Amino acid sequence: MPPDLPFPDIRGLLRRIGLDLAFVDPATRCDSLRELAIQLRDRIVAADPPTEVRAAVEAAVKACDQPPADAASWFGCWHEWLEEAVTAWEQGRPAPAWTNAPGRPGHSATSPPAAPAAPAAPAAPAAPTAPAATRWQPPSGSTVESVAVLPAGSDAEMMQLFCAEAVELLADIEQAALVLESQPDDAETLATAFRGFHTLKGNAAVMRLVVLQRLAHEVESLLEAARRGSRRLDRDAIDVILAAADVVGRAVAEMGSQLDGQYPGRSIPLPVTAVIDRAQAVISKPSRPSGILVAGPVSPAADGPTIAPIVPAAEPAPPPRAEPPRPAADPVAVPPAPAQRAAAAASVRVDTTKLDLLVDLVGELVIAQSMVVQAADQAGHDDQLTRMLGHLRGITADLQRTALTMRMVPIRGTFQKMSRLVRDTAVQLGKEIRLVVEGEETELDRTVIEELSDPLLHMLRNAADHGIESPAQRLAVGKPAAGTLRLRASHQGGSVVVEITDDGRGLDPARLRAKAIERGIISADAILDARETLELIFAPGFSTAEQVSDLSGRGVGMDVVRRNLERLRGKVEIASVPGQGTTFTISMPLTLAIIEGLIVAVAGQRFVIPTLAVRESFRPRSGSVTTVHARGELVDVRGSLVPLVRLGRRLGLAAEEDPGRAIVVVVEAGHDRRCLLVDELVGKQEVVIKSLGETFAGRTGFAGAAILGDGRVGLILDTAALVRPSRGSSEKIPSETVA
Repeated sequence: MPPDLPFPDIRGLLRRIGLDLAFVDPATRCDSLRELAIQLRDRIVAADPPTEVRAAVEAAVKACDQPPADAASWFGCWHEWLEEAVTAWEQGRPAPAWTNAPGRPGHSATSPPAAPAAPAAPAAPAAPTAPAATRWQPPSGSTVESVAVLPAGSDAEMMQLFCAEAVELLADIEQAALVLESQPDDAETLATAFRGFHTLKGNAAVMRLVVLQRLAHEVESLLEAARRGSRRLDRDAIDVILAAADVVGRAVAEMGSQLDGQYPGRSIPLPVTAVIDRAQAVISKPSRPSGILVAGPVSPAADGPTIAPIVPAAEPAPPPRAEPPRPAADPVAVPPAPAQRAAAAASVRVDTTKLDLLVDLVGELVIAQSMVVQAADQAGHDDQLTRMLGHLRGITADLQRTALTMRMVPIRGTFQKMSRLVRDTAVQLGKEIRLVVEGEETELDRTVIEELSDPLLHMLRNAADHGIESPAQRLAVGKPAAGTLRLRASHQGGSVVVEITDDGRGLDPARLRAKAIERGIISADAILDARETLELIFAPGFSTAEQVSDLSGRGVGMDVVRRNLERLRGKVEIASVPGQGTTFTISMPLTLAIIEGLIVAVAGQRFVIPTLAVRESFRPRSGSVTTVHARGELVDVRGSLVPLVRLGRRLGLAAEEDPGRAIVVVVEAGHDRRCLLVDELVGKQEVVIKSLGETFAGRTGFAGAAILGDGRVGLILDTAALVRPSRGSSEKIPSETVA
């Protein structure tokens, strides 16, 4: 065919008509559709098309004047046929059959449908729209459509299943895209991304989500081109894949909100056309080198790290070009690997509320078992009863471990989200950063993982913004242009440790102190050791940024990190070497449902201290407790003077006042220590954490409550609040003094 035929313009109009069909009901609103159909007819007729194509566009214009009763189905089939017919025309092949062909409109192409047009329905008032949450923003001037993500009459249960599977597919797609950014020829990872979009497209078609179906189809075409070897996945292609995943993720999140009863039926702005235009442009243009930094193996290995490369700022998206010819039929889905089929067969999807209920019931069983054992001990010795109770104790312990294990999930999903976060942050900052991930298989409680996501987000952004230097600065000091962030998780004892390490500029104590004085956080004559100086970054309002940006400068973030971690009974520590980098170490319990606690008594009341916070306990010797003017009481603990907190006074109880007749329990939070003076140690026990009621609202120092073995209630002490009282607390606890 002559090269000057307007196929790019024709395909552009077809694409706009397809989106118009997705957004409006052609039976009631045909104004915009009719205008596009007229433009398409004029453009096609001027190019001397085949007879079938000319007749089809004439029929569409007439159908806009008199829409058939099944207008949506008619126009959908017409649009699908015309796309195939234009491709055949461009390639010099005969057009596919129109009349009575399977899946085609049943009307003759030369005569319009005779059904009368339905009266136009009044436009509904615009529903409030949610703020856009996608990380990618469309170029200025591009189209952002208002999309109704939940079709009327949708089956709520089926939509919930669609959303749940879509979230999993999007996580796999995003991780695959980050891997393909450095290894575009990885066939297995490419198949994973293709399979994800193909499944999304099929699921969206079943649920009548035409917009998402269309978007997934375009990205699937891009991935199919990469699979055939006709289009290499460079940086532009990866940007399109991630942008499409963001749009689908935003739509799925909105579906979930509407299924929960929040603004049902409302439309939200989604840049579907902009992403589709980018996909078409990327497919049609030749590949260019990605310039990706490769530092090692990217695909997850059994015993090696995962490296997610990060690229400099992306270039603006090119203008759309012509869509290349593509096969009429959809690509065949890649079958799941045998290992994936086996894993799917060995798993079952369970509502998390059922798991939470199971854990609660097991907790109640543990409490009941403890009460039975204690009652049996008080009743007297019976060998047979002792054996039966021992057997019961073993079964209860196994059941408890199994129930908690069911709540345990790998931290891989959270780490994968951080890979995308670091990539986007590096692009925004114009830096070259690679993220090395280790310990993705580390498991911990689902609730802990959910709560850990926000602290990790702040800390990684902080490391990318303040820690990693620009490529020019790194080269000037003899470092490689690409900075490295390392995210590592591991089990240590009864807790999980997460480390965030960068090889950036490190923390300068002198600069931290100067900024703290400038912001009024400390006084100019304050005496701080090296550790206390580094921990200034956790102070509310502290920031070293010279100006406020989208990422930093407002003095919020790191103080939120510490508060959130302490709420999870975790702690964070810092180690830094100027010029070499910084390491943040987060320690937190495996689960928030059950803890092992040291039970202490104060004035006859029982309290629980989490054993992870207990360093040691002892009865103080005569003279080991001293009083220092303006600093309070201090206890000599192995050569160090540690501040003493009389728990009875703190809680307003008439406790033992003589330290020589009481017990000192040394607790710690981070590097800080305090000595708690209690009347006696009762024992150690695993307890189920119960939330506190309104009676204790606003009271600091308590993390929850537990039912003890004797049926009494014991309050769980918040050791972080006791060790580091909040500013403005009525109790002035002195700083630890090293002898």
